[in-house]
Amino acid sequence: MRGSGYQHPTAWDQVFEPLSLIEMFDRTAGRVPKASLIDFYGRHYSYGTMAEAISRFATGLQSMGMKKGDRIGLFLPNVPQYVIAYFGILKMGGIVVNFSPLYSVEELNHQVDDSGVRALVTLDARALLPNALEVLRQTALERLIVGTIAGVLPTAKSVLYRLFRRSDVVHIPDDPAIVHFAAMLDNDGDGQMPAIRPEEDIALIQYTGGTTGVPKGAILTHQNLTANARQIASVDPHSHDGDDRIMGVLPLFHVFANSCVLNRTVFLGGEIIMLPRFDAGQVLAAVHRKQPTAMPGVPTMYQALLEHPRLGRTDFSSLRVCITGGAPMPQELKTRFEAATGATIAQGYGLTESSGVVSVNPYEGDNRPVTVGQPLPATHIVLVDRDDPASLAPDGEPGEVTFSGPQMMRGYWNRPEEDAKVFINGRLRTGDIGVIDDKGYLTIVDRLKDMIAVGGFKVFPSQVEAVLYRHPAVKEALVIGIPDDYLGERPKAFVTLNGGAQVTEEALQQWLNPQLGKHERVAAVEIRDFLPRTLVGKLSRKELVAEERARAGR
Repeated sequence: MRGSGYQHPTAWDQVFEPLSLIEMFDRTAGRVPKASLIDFYGRHYSYGTMAEAISRFATGLQSMGMKKGDRIGLFLPNVPQYVIAYFGILKMGGIVVNFSPLYSVEELNHQVDDSGVRALVTLDARALLPNALEVLRQTALERLIVGTIAGVLPTAKSVLYRLFRRSDVVHIPDDPAIVHFAAMLDNDGDGQMPAIRPEEDIALIQYTGGTTGVPKGAILTHQNLTANARQIASVDPHSHDGDDRIMGVLPLFHVFANSCVLNRTVFLGGEIIMLPRFDAGQVLAAVHRKQPTAMPGVPTMYQALLEHPRLGRTDFSSLRVCITGGAPMPQELKTRFEAATGATIAQGYGLTESSGVVSVNPYEGDNRPVTVGQPLPATHIVLVDRDDPASLAPDGEPGEVTFSGPQMMRGYWNRPEEDAKVFINGRLRTGDIGVIDDKGYLTIVDRLKDMIAVGGFKVFPSQVEAVLYRHPAVKEALVIGIPDDYLGERPKAFVTLNGGAQVTEEALQQWLNPQLGKHERVAAVEIRDFLPRTLVGKLSRKELVAEERARAGR
């Protein structure tokens, strides 16, 4: 992407100097110490205040016996303690391991054992602490660090929380292996911190299904993550306006929010309007109150905002861009949301192994619906043959997306056999099928593993879903392959309906199939009240596939 067709407001051919995450934070805190980093329900945390807390937390970890290279887990929602612990771990040379608050004990145990986590940071919430205590009991985990939600809320809200949400809080046991988060900050923060080598030292082990479906820890260095933060910032034409407020409702334990909300905003010196989880009413209230300039999210989030009765009473005038990723953005949804809010939706593409982002549509100018935009600066995207990844895809034909760039992971934690599968010619295989147009815009056609083989023909579920979204009654759609004795597989569609819509499954199938090629036609349409989602909120096919295979006895 060196030619005049590059639409981002920066040069593609850039070099990103080695930079650690903690140096990135310290530079910003030194530049704007009094600026607000976090607004948490109206309570503000400045960069200077957070820098002091980070130093104290890092010193507390050292006093606990933690050292450079130790893995320390975060089992937290979006709360200020997450940011303190994240950068505190990095400051003392530790490696962050993220755990979803929705994980079961079994999932936590597996990843704690696999990564060798020594300490886990969590809250006294009923949804978290009981599971964390079980992990402490069942694994080699040494210490549990427990914070409180009430301790980070504004005073009035903190009192109300203590009075009316007692059922949500769990008593913290008196156990020498358990340390209160506040105790970790009870020092002068003068620990001797090790030097960080940005390109060599690991900052984050982020678990993912990867390209082969087995949970693996992607190894992301300091340089991977700061490079991606700088790449993301560089394609924002307003990144240096000094007016940067971002809605922080995507979960920080996920790589999308880690890069697009946390790291990118810290690099710019902006403010995160933080909410613990997505609630459409709370998000709209926060937008109205704080006037954010950006709001990253997944398509289902924008759908929920459109359906909320408060939408028409919300002032969106400050909102410049909504970055969407994780799942295809239906054109109809993009058009409706932009019309309702005046903000631009810029669809992007990335994965855990890319530290977050590979490509994105321009925020202004030639924003091409359906595509996931052009590569970020210094990012190479190459399509390879689906059946022979050592060869390039034929010109104009779909191929597997491979990429390289400073954000590309080092490899998988203790999985050399997986590394051998995923790296080819210095690039990373994504498992996604895409096409690139004459202006360098990438369109993701589907996942390699999601393609449906119908009598020797390949069917891309996303293409059938795109047709379904044109029906006025269809709210959400997923298409999977179901077993067929003659053809091997046939497509089946699952949909949810817009409120008040009246249509039968048979009528939808009769409407859909004439618009498809013969091999693409669905065997059935099933209407459901809801469709399965991943932890970050995007629609998920794997549960439907498992159901259908169990039903077929396979």
